[in-house]
Amino acid sequence: MEVIKYVIVDDEPIAHRIIEGYAENFPILAKAGNFFNGFEAMVFFKSASVDLIFLDIQMPKLTGYEFLKSLKNPPKVIVTTAYQEFALEGYELDVVDYLLKPFSLDRFAKSIQKVIPDIGPIPIPKEEDSGKIFLKSDKKFVQLEKRAILYVQALGNYSKVFHQEGMLICPDKISDLEAKLGTNLFLRVHKSYLVNTAQIKMIEGNRLFVKEQEIPIGVTYKTEVNRLLGF
Repeated sequence: MEVIKYVIVDDEPIAHRIIEGYAENFPILAKAGNFFNGFEAMVFFKSASVDLIFLDIQMPKLTGYEFLKSLKNPPKVIVTTAYQEFALEGYELDVVDYLLKPFSLDRFAKSIQKVIPDIGPIPIPKEEDSGKIFLKSDKKFVQLEKRAILYVQALGNYSKVFHQEGMLICPDKISDLEAKLGTNLFLRVHKSYLVNTAQIKMIEGNRLFVKEQEIPIGVTYKTEVNRLLGF
C-alpha cells in the first residue's frame, strides 16, 4: 500500500509533537508539513496536496473549519481539538474522525484505521512501553517521564499528579490515568491512589510510603499489593 502523506494544522507546537510521536508508530504515515495557522496551510495547498490533515479547530484569525471550507478538494481530515461542542459541524463537513484532546495512542490508531479501513488490523504498540506521557494541565500539555511520577491522587473528575519536580492537576479521572500509565510500573492501591511501584519506600500494614507521603491501601486492593510483595 502507498504511503499516506499527512500535514498537521494546529497553533500549539506541543500538539504537533504529540501527533508526530504517535504517527512514528505507523510506517504507512509520512509527514509532509507542519502549519501553525490556517493561512500557512492555505498557501501550501495552492501548490501541493496530501492524503490526510490533522486539523485543530480553535486557531487565531482563521478557524480550522473556515480553512477546511476554503479547500476545493479537501483530503481526508481528522479533527484534533479540546472542544467537544464542534463535533457535529465536523461530521457535517465529512471529517473522518474527531479526536478530543488529550487522546491516547490507541484512540489515534483507531482514527488511522478509519482513514485506511482496508489495511486490516493495525498492530498497536503498548503505550505503557513508552517512557514518557503527555498530560494536560492548565490548557497546556506537559510531558513527564513516567518513572518521575510518584503517585496520582483522585480529585473528583480530575487528578493530582505528584512528580519529582512538583504537582500538576489534569482533567482526567484516576481510572483514565491508570489506563494511560499502564500496569508495568503503576499499581492502584486505593480507589483514590495510583502509585509508581518503583517509588514505594516502605509498606506497613494497610499503608505504604512514597518518599515521606503516607498512602492508604484499600481493602479491595490489598491482594494486588500482596502480589507485589510476593505473597
